[in-house]
Amino acid sequence: MSESASPPPPPSRAAFWQNEDWLAVIAAVPLIAAVVQGWKVQLPTLAWKSGADIGAVFSSANLTAIGTTSIILIVLGAIVLAASLGKRVLSFLCGACIVFSLAWLAQMLAANSTLKAYGLEYVIFALSLGLLWSHLLPVPEWLMSAVRTEFFIKIGIVILGAGMLFPELMKAGLPGLIQAALVIPVVWHFTFYFARKLKVDDEFGVMLSTAVSICGVSAAIAACGAIQGDKKKLSYVTSVVLLCAVPMLIFMPMLVKWMGLSEAVGGAWLGGTLDTSGSVLAATEMVGEIASKTGTVVKLSQNVLIGIAAFVISLWWSMRERSTNPNAPRPSAGVIWERFPKFVIGFIVASLVFSYGFTPEVAKSFDKPLKGLREIWFAAAFVCIGLETRLGDLAKLGGGRPALAFLAGQFINILWTLLLAWLLFGVFASKAA
Repeated sequence: MSESASPPPPPSRAAFWQNEDWLAVIAAVPLIAAVVQGWKVQLPTLAWKSGADIGAVFSSANLTAIGTTSIILIVLGAIVLAASLGKRVLSFLCGACIVFSLAWLAQMLAANSTLKAYGLEYVIFALSLGLLWSHLLPVPEWLMSAVRTEFFIKIGIVILGAGMLFPELMKAGLPGLIQAALVIPVVWHFTFYFARKLKVDDEFGVMLSTAVSICGVSAAIAACGAIQGDKKKLSYVTSVVLLCAVPMLIFMPMLVKWMGLSEAVGGAWLGGTLDTSGSVLAATEMVGEIASKTGTVVKLSQNVLIGIAAFVISLWWSMRERSTNPNAPRPSAGVIWERFPKFVIGFIVASLVFSYGFTPEVAKSFDKPLKGLREIWFAAAFVCIGLETRLGDLAKLGGGRPALAFLAGQFINILWTLLLAWLLFGVFASKAA
């Protein structure tokens, strides 16, 4: 290239009304504000034990609650996405009815006492229902208009921020924060190193490493946004995370008891290795009350670090591109800002507002409705993952090497987290007592 040749023009930036990161924040804020202002979210009572209880699950009160809440969320989603959907708004509305119906069905299945005892949570059923539909039934274009996996999950993550109370976390979770800070870099670098050894491309490696080391799907989505990654690879990662979660949910609580670990150590181990807050709660409940409290604190400690991880990945990826391509944009503040997943800002702001804008008692009073809203969006997102995933295509993607890298990273995660949990919540805790 001659010195007079001009560099390639920078890629055009999408307006904020076309950026799902900002749109997720715009959709989450009014829901959070409405709850704060006293909105009593209509949440159905879904718990059931046997076929004799099914009638109560499908009672008129429950169906009214499901219908009312779904209409509010679907219409809100359509309004926020209207500019980017254009003429497909009606298609989105129709498709979203299917998606949310499957999401509620997944929550109903997960509410069965027997299935709950095995630790099978709604995200597993939501993914399974989506996969069954995509493999057995047609997925027309109007339905695909409502398959907005990242948009739905990002809304849920912003709402999740409202439950992250920093004062409580710092008071009760200092060992959890230390554990998370020591686990994340070690597991991330090992998984990424192993992925490279298996000749998995770096884009894939970043999403896999972040999912294993932090908190599964939410972290993988933040990493994908930070590197502007391939959505097919993200679907692969989320599917692997959920498939791996099932045996871990079942066998790890058994291992806690078999190894004779204390409830605190066992809870910290489960909280640091299982990839969703729901799976942590389900698994630790099999161990005991102390395990549930400890596991929850450890998992929240990891969730808090999503924002830091997204920033570091944005910075590193920008510098990496510059080192391999001289024409790539310099890793300036503007480039990093462009790559940084904006929904993480909503997550952090929500956490700060609820941590310092309300008393702990008032902030906790919002937990139930916000948790209900968050889980509906998450369930819809996992249905979408199933609808847009073809298992045959996933098997061909990378020849199975990305899954092997994930499993290797998870193996190291289990061993390293066990050692840290034993030290921080066992040895050192007993000395401090």
